[in-house]
Amino acid sequence: MADVKDLVIIGSGPAGHTAAIYAGRANLKPFMFEGYVVGGSAGGQLTTTTDVENYPGFPEGIQGPELMQLFRKQAERFGTEMVGEDVAEVDFSKRPFTIKSDQREVQTKAVIIATGATARRMGVPNEEKMWNNGMSACAVCDGALPFFRNQPLLVVGGGDTAVEEADYLTKFGSVVYLVHRRDELRASKIMQKRAFDNAKMEIIWDAVLEDAIGEDFVTGARVKNVKSGEVKDIPVAGIFYAIGHTPNTKVFEGQLDLDETGYIKVKAGTQESSVEGVFAAGDVHDHKYRQAITAAGSGCAAALEAERWLAEQVNA
Repeated sequence: MADVKDLVIIGSGPAGHTAAIYAGRANLKPFMFEGYVVGGSAGGQLTTTTDVENYPGFPEGIQGPELMQLFRKQAERFGTEMVGEDVAEVDFSKRPFTIKSDQREVQTKAVIIATGATARRMGVPNEEKMWNNGMSACAVCDGALPFFRNQPLLVVGGGDTAVEEADYLTKFGSVVYLVHRRDELRASKIMQKRAFDNAKMEIIWDAVLEDAIGEDFVTGARVKNVKSGEVKDIPVAGIFYAIGHTPNTKVFEGQLDLDETGYIKVKAGTQESSVEGVFAAGDVHDHKYRQAITAAGSGCAAALEAERWLAEQVNA
């Protein structure tokens, strides 16, 4: 019989690497599929972020890619074996579980899934150039950065998240424009009231973002009225998307219970999925907080639960 791993971790963001650190220190010799294309790149969303100012332990802040390199080195130090491959197929129907990439097949007793979620983008012409140069999908992560303070800012979206992010940004920006393609918000009544009552928030109805304006950094937003066709440029220092995230769970469809939007369902108060021995950590199941620190915390919890579960199997 082929060598069976104790634990395979799928994904390499804060959740995956924290799980690997804890599992490695517990002598589980974790094997990690870091990912390559799915979710953007190995290391998760932080590898596409510049300044990280809200991760504890770095009072001066740290660059996202540098933070993830430190996570990775620590996981390596405790014996994590890593391969830069995407998982193409899993079989959780029988034990040991089977996990396949295009390069290899691995069997394992337990699995931690930490594949994250990808922020939806709009694909406007200057988006790639301006991403992290004034364009972001996380107001809570980036809104307090110095170059957004006392500047006009813009949020795209019309749901609860969009209103919440716009409301948050009014603490820092001089004015926050909320651009929504309809003539009424999709947000709940209480969130709509919050938007209407905030003097620093201005809603631009029936409008879509056409493009970001700027050379090295965002200086404006080109917005089009969907009814009249009128296009106008609005001076802003930041453009924030709040149009949702897509969990990276396609490969797990039919293998695990997912909610209606594709996030992995976990049992209340645990990191346990619908399959015993398979755990989830980070943004792949958390669509509420979506922060590096909460992802890391759930990675720790998943590793502790996996360790206990594996011990129970031995003693059963």
